[in-house]
Amino acid sequence: MTPNDIRATVLRALGGVAPEADLKQIQPSVGFREQLDIDSMDFLNFVIGLHKELGVEIPERDYPKLSTLQGCMEYLTPLQDVQHRK
Repeated sequence: MTPNDIRATVLRALGGVAPEADLKQIQPSVGFREQLDIDSMDFLNFVIGLHKELGVEIPERDYPKLSTLQGCMEYLTPLQDVQHRK
């Protein structure tokens, strides 16, 4: 997957938990909870959505790394590179 594919997947997963959000306005370095009206269950569902769409294991200890779009990109891009090589 390209970084653009990963970004689109992250935004699609966010849209699944915050359908009313204007995803085009997401600021890369600002936390999703600050920008969107999501709670901890929504965030968990977001992480589950990423797992399902990308097929990567995301341990609970890494959830904070997924709190921003920038963090998602930094965390998921190397994982997708590894998945692609398998």
